[in-house]
Amino acid sequence: MAMASFVSLRTSLSLLFLLSLPLILLFSSHYIPSDPYPVRTSSHSSVDVSIPTSDPHHSPPSSLSSSPSPSTSLPPPSPFVPSKKCNIYEGRWVRDETNRTPHYAPKSCPYVDEAFACMANGRPDDDFLKWRWEPSGCLLPRFNATDFLVRLRGKKLMLVGDSMNRNQFESLLCVLREALPDKSRLYETRGYRITKGRGYFIFKFKDYDCTVEFIRSHFLVKEGTRTNRLGNSNPTLSIDRIDKSAKRWKKADILVFNTGHWWTHGKTARGKNYYQEGGVLYPTFDAVEAYRRAIRTWGKWIDRNINPSKTTVFYRGYSTAHFRGGDWDSGGSCNGEKSPALSGPIINNYPLKMRIVEEVINQMRFPVVLLNITKLTNYRKDGHPSIYGKIRKNGQKKVSKRKQDCSHWCLPGVPDTWNELIYATLVLQGHNREAA
Repeated sequence: MAMASFVSLRTSLSLLFLLSLPLILLFSSHYIPSDPYPVRTSSHSSVDVSIPTSDPHHSPPSSLSSSPSPSTSLPPPSPFVPSKKCNIYEGRWVRDETNRTPHYAPKSCPYVDEAFACMANGRPDDDFLKWRWEPSGCLLPRFNATDFLVRLRGKKLMLVGDSMNRNQFESLLCVLREALPDKSRLYETRGYRITKGRGYFIFKFKDYDCTVEFIRSHFLVKEGTRTNRLGNSNPTLSIDRIDKSAKRWKKADILVFNTGHWWTHGKTARGKNYYQEGGVLYPTFDAVEAYRRAIRTWGKWIDRNINPSKTTVFYRGYSTAHFRGGDWDSGGSCNGEKSPALSGPIINNYPLKMRIVEEVINQMRFPVVLLNITKLTNYRKDGHPSIYGKIRKNGQKKVSKRKQDCSHWCLPGVPDTWNELIYATLVLQGHNREAA
């Protein structure tokens, strides 16, 4: 009796299962996913493939989307694209009539001295201000003077070198000054005006508790004098001893060095009874070898005295001069240039001085940043003061063309780009940025 009841129950359950099977299959086809990693199509034409990050065997296809519709919101490009293949000093100057305006208006900055104030001195064109440096293979961050000052908060930025570094120093003061709502919050701490005669300036940005300073050092090694047999005083250069201002260098958080143009001057180029080493004065000495030894002296001093965990050091490369028909002291000229050079041997010119600098920096322990502006200045024959390095006197109708400045740069002008590259380097390096 019990056995008959069990068989009857089993038969009923089997029949029930067979009758319900179509419903089970219908249900499963709607609610059971066939792929554990589903492809989800958005409302736009792009396709998003969701792959668990924990699964090392899956990677999304290299291209999964067609051209987005005009309404598609895409992320903006990175303001700076760092790449081992990208050299921010290799590129081209691009004319930009629409977006390129100087960081500060001509005649607006009180820290541009007469020698660089080209438009205040009567230069009639502003074409030289309409060119933007564009590196090959990467984008520079948009220059932000406020952000630059935030990165300098509580710090000391010091430029050390010749009048080319003073040219850059004045540019830096002017571009950073534009970020200040109250311009009186920037001042020289001892009340000095910028002049050629003075070799040390300290400018304080009160709201950011930082300073931007300039120290004149034509050679980065020690200049001196000797008394000859006739009792006259003659200049000397000790290529194995660092400049006397070096004790101040140790106090900076960011250092920008340069030297180069004074090595082409008469006594320096001739090398007669001028260079000395170990206290010995050489009757004659090769100027190129003297330059090499002086740069080595500077490099050894940096290695021994500057802490790379506390200080960033830049060496700014040689800035190209553009004299036609002579040199700075022999009737050379550059007036009338209104656009960069686009061709010719000067474009690829790379002076021996720069090869020596690279050689020394590569042998140093300290990670010096070479601000290699040489090639980008090769193009800019249009950017020099030329005949506009002096203010016209009352009643003067013509500017003298006898002596022209084709070494320094008009401000605003090319040195503003050098400071953009310093800013780009600090951004790339993630230089300390506090909350504003």
